[in-house]
Amino acid sequence: MNLSHLPPEIEDLSLDPARPLVIVDVDEVLAMFMQGFERFIVQRGLEMRLDRFALFQAIFRPGESEHLDLATGRALFDEFFFTDVEHMEPTPGGPGALSALALHGQIVILTNAPQQSRLLRGRWLAKHDMDYPLVLNTGPKGPAAAALAAKTRGPVAFIDDLLPNLDSVADEVEGAHTFQMVADHRLRQFAPSAPDRHTRIDDWAQLGPAIESVIRRP
Repeated sequence: MNLSHLPPEIEDLSLDPARPLVIVDVDEVLAMFMQGFERFIVQRGLEMRLDRFALFQAIFRPGESEHLDLATGRALFDEFFFTDVEHMEPTPGGPGALSALALHGQIVILTNAPQQSRLLRGRWLAKHDMDYPLVLNTGPKGPAAAALAAKTRGPVAFIDDLLPNLDSVADEVEGAHTFQMVADHRLRQFAPSAPDRHTRIDDWAQLGPAIESVIRRP
């Protein structure tokens, strides 16, 4: 497989070809991203209004009816990842669920995040007992997930909050078990879902056993 257009760490990543593979996202899956980002922008005199599943359209100056322009929102997003992303809270139950899953399969973290945030993101994962191989991706996650899956013959599970990423992996990785999770309870009602294609479970207490059941299936 040509890996030239994929995250470079995939080529050197060593996986056991006989063991199941669990590929998991970070933000709103392992990390309470929206809560952390909201705290970050409030410290800068802004506020979050969550009435849709759209990050930058939810940032407002107090008293204004129009959301912040997208370029400014993107700049805040980048600043958060470069300076403050290490201070997010982990999703309740996430670290323990991954630890249990690691008894039966191998964990790889696949996250869309700026390369400059690798150190902070890696330290955050380690601090919360989730020091698994980390792959920083851009764009749809299907190609990267397919390259990871090609390294193993076992079952593959993929967990993400975003429907486009779930669809991308389902299209690229034959037989992948895809799960959707949205950690922030305020966002759950707005998140586009496709339960006929991807199992939706928003709580690690139920999600962990569901993943285990598919990766341990004969």
